[in-house]
Amino acid sequence: MASESMASAPLTLPVLPLDDEVVLPGMVVPLDLSDNDVRAAVEAAQAAARPGGGKPRVLLVPRVDGTYAGTGVLGTVEQVGRLSDGDPGALVRGRGRVRIGAGTTGPGAALWVEGTAVEETLPDPLPGSVTELVKEYKALATTWLKKRGAWQVVDRVQQIDGVGALADNSGYSPFLTVAQRIELLETADPVARLRLATAQLREHLAEQDVAETIAKDVQEGVDKQQREFLLRRQLEAVRKELRELNGETEGDGSDDYRARVEAADLPGKVREAALKEVEKLERSSDQSPEGSWIRTWLDTVLELPWNERTEDRYDIRGARAVLDAEHAGLDDVKERITEYLAVRKRRADRGLGVVGGRRGGAVLALVGPPGVGKTSLGESVAHAMGREFVRVALGGVRDEAEIRGHRRTYVGALPGRIVRAIKEAGSMNPVVLLDEIDKVGSDFRGDPAAALLEVLDPAQNHTFRDHYLEVELDLSDVVFLATANVLESIPEALLDRMELVRLDGYTEDEKVVIARDHLLPRQLERAGLEPGEVVLEEASLRKLAGEYTREAGVRTLERSISRLLRKVAAQHELGDRELPFTVRPEDLRELIGRPHHVPESAQDPAERRTSVPGVATGLAVTGAGGDVLFVEASLADPETGAAGLTLTGQLGDVMKESAQIALSFLRSHGAELELPVTGLKDRGVHIHFPAGAVPKDGPSAGVTMTTALASLLSGRLVRTDVAMTGEVSLTGRVLPIGGVKQKLLAAHRAGITTVVIPKRNEADLDDVPAEILEKLEVHPVTDVRQVLEIALTPAEVPVGAAA
Repeated sequence: MASESMASAPLTLPVLPLDDEVVLPGMVVPLDLSDNDVRAAVEAAQAAARPGGGKPRVLLVPRVDGTYAGTGVLGTVEQVGRLSDGDPGALVRGRGRVRIGAGTTGPGAALWVEGTAVEETLPDPLPGSVTELVKEYKALATTWLKKRGAWQVVDRVQQIDGVGALADNSGYSPFLTVAQRIELLETADPVARLRLATAQLREHLAEQDVAETIAKDVQEGVDKQQREFLLRRQLEAVRKELRELNGETEGDGSDDYRARVEAADLPGKVREAALKEVEKLERSSDQSPEGSWIRTWLDTVLELPWNERTEDRYDIRGARAVLDAEHAGLDDVKERITEYLAVRKRRADRGLGVVGGRRGGAVLALVGPPGVGKTSLGESVAHAMGREFVRVALGGVRDEAEIRGHRRTYVGALPGRIVRAIKEAGSMNPVVLLDEIDKVGSDFRGDPAAALLEVLDPAQNHTFRDHYLEVELDLSDVVFLATANVLESIPEALLDRMELVRLDGYTEDEKVVIARDHLLPRQLERAGLEPGEVVLEEASLRKLAGEYTREAGVRTLERSISRLLRKVAAQHELGDRELPFTVRPEDLRELIGRPHHVPESAQDPAERRTSVPGVATGLAVTGAGGDVLFVEASLADPETGAAGLTLTGQLGDVMKESAQIALSFLRSHGAELELPVTGLKDRGVHIHFPAGAVPKDGPSAGVTMTTALASLLSGRLVRTDVAMTGEVSLTGRVLPIGGVKQKLLAAHRAGITTVVIPKRNEADLDDVPAEILEKLEVHPVTDVRQVLEIALTPAEVPVGAAA
């Protein structure tokens, strides 16, 4: 075993206390002799030293809060003189560890104790783990010293070979606390002490790396702010020079929001709110995020046309002429807009433009099937009134903030679509089209339809508040047009705030006019054809509208015309067709194929659906307008035993109940109607509505089912040219239904010439175009017996044989 320390021997030494300081073996430290305890210990050591016996020796003991450590360091007084500041001092070198024992007596005023020197032993040669530990410590110490620029100390550390001496050398480290130094002092095992010193140094280096990273980030942020500040100052100086060069005053800059607000023509409360925001902006720093929010808000407020209004065109006849030129039919809407303009003109003439803080806006709901021109009508209304037009698409909107805007506290906040529409229009009285208002949804973000309640209420919208603006916006002069396909999808509270105008579809004559005056010119241009190169005869347009399309609107008709023109253009490019070319009705089949909707009356009698007993033609209203609906009835064979009523065709509860009522009426009045109903109790009755994938519901098929069952039981066919609608009661009364106009238009499109409707719906015939009524024979009835007399053909065989 090799020794690294003095031999273990009893020692009697004066105590030199070190307050909040620790000296390890191998360290050389200067001590201030002006301290009484230090001076007493040094003087006692000098007095005890024998001539020629070596240097005076003291025991360096750490003292923390008046408590002495259990281990001290034997120190030799190397020199006594003056320190660099001129005070008396002594240079003491630490020699080795001493375990402190009992107190004793000695010369001088110092405290004397007995101690035992601590021996430190290590195996020879050193194990590999200890060698690796020595290398690690020297590497860490070298890294730390290089960071501090202590290159001379690096060489000295590298030259230390002893394990204990290397560990004690860490006593010079300024980052160690007193507790950490005492722990090193009291660790007698050199390897354990070096391992402890290595851990302390490693931990300090890790903390230093983190601190350096933080300091670097902070410095980079400070440098960036300083650079930004400098650039902003330079930018302001450049702008100032440019203003002076152009002869502008100091307040003409775009950033001077106060001057812009004071120069803008803003309403009183809006100006007051804007000036408050300007004051906040002036108090905030350039780096404050609130400054950018305030600037964006002020820009939005200053861009709104608070006092901009377009003059309405009070030429009532001219406005009606514009509407007639741009849209065929739709008389209800045209009359309503004409009335609105006439009232506005009279109010303006009498100085009643503003009454009770509100102007005379309008809120109309245009409800009708797709393709009838609801959306394009909004632009025509704006054109007729001389106003700006803005379209707001609401289909699929689910966020309430889309209508009312976001709070300004959110990042990326924007005003709602209504405010953006006003800003886009550039006036406070535009025509705003709220397209597809029935397609608005709701989820966890709120209900946009509820947010529209204030927008579309003429009694409230003169003080509309957007969440982003938070100032009142007058919407009372805006003409709102809302479009929808299905009335039932609009919330009742919202529908109550709008004036309902129904667009029930076009007649065949109106479709021909629309195709000739609007669709054909547009599609000729899109196909790259001159107006005279392809000509469609009116008969061709009528056949396209009647047999190739069956719809309430004209979208499919326009697609058919487009397809026709594309075919002619392609044939011309291939050299198969010379232009100009006139399209006759007989050319349609060659160009675009066979007709898809041949009227029932035009088919061969043997191929018609009503060519067998038990089939009747009804009328219905769908989301795409009116349509014809066939009802088929059959009786099961008595031997099958399948009694009862079977209904198919995806029917709703109301329609199922209508079928039960129809069957009950025939059973109870069979004898009166001369129908063989006695066998119904033993035979199953099956009623089917074709197009089984389409849901169907409603009471208006009651008379149709009754007629189909009566035809089945009597063997009498239902007339091909007759269609019917109406609800039936158990007593045979025909009750009123809805959608008479749509149903009559559908009957006309399908080639029906005779229609049976309830007597109480006779007033609804006023809404049906006169040209349609001229071509239809309408029978208002009150009892189902009248329906059977009109619809059923005369019996060709006896009733019993038919049954």
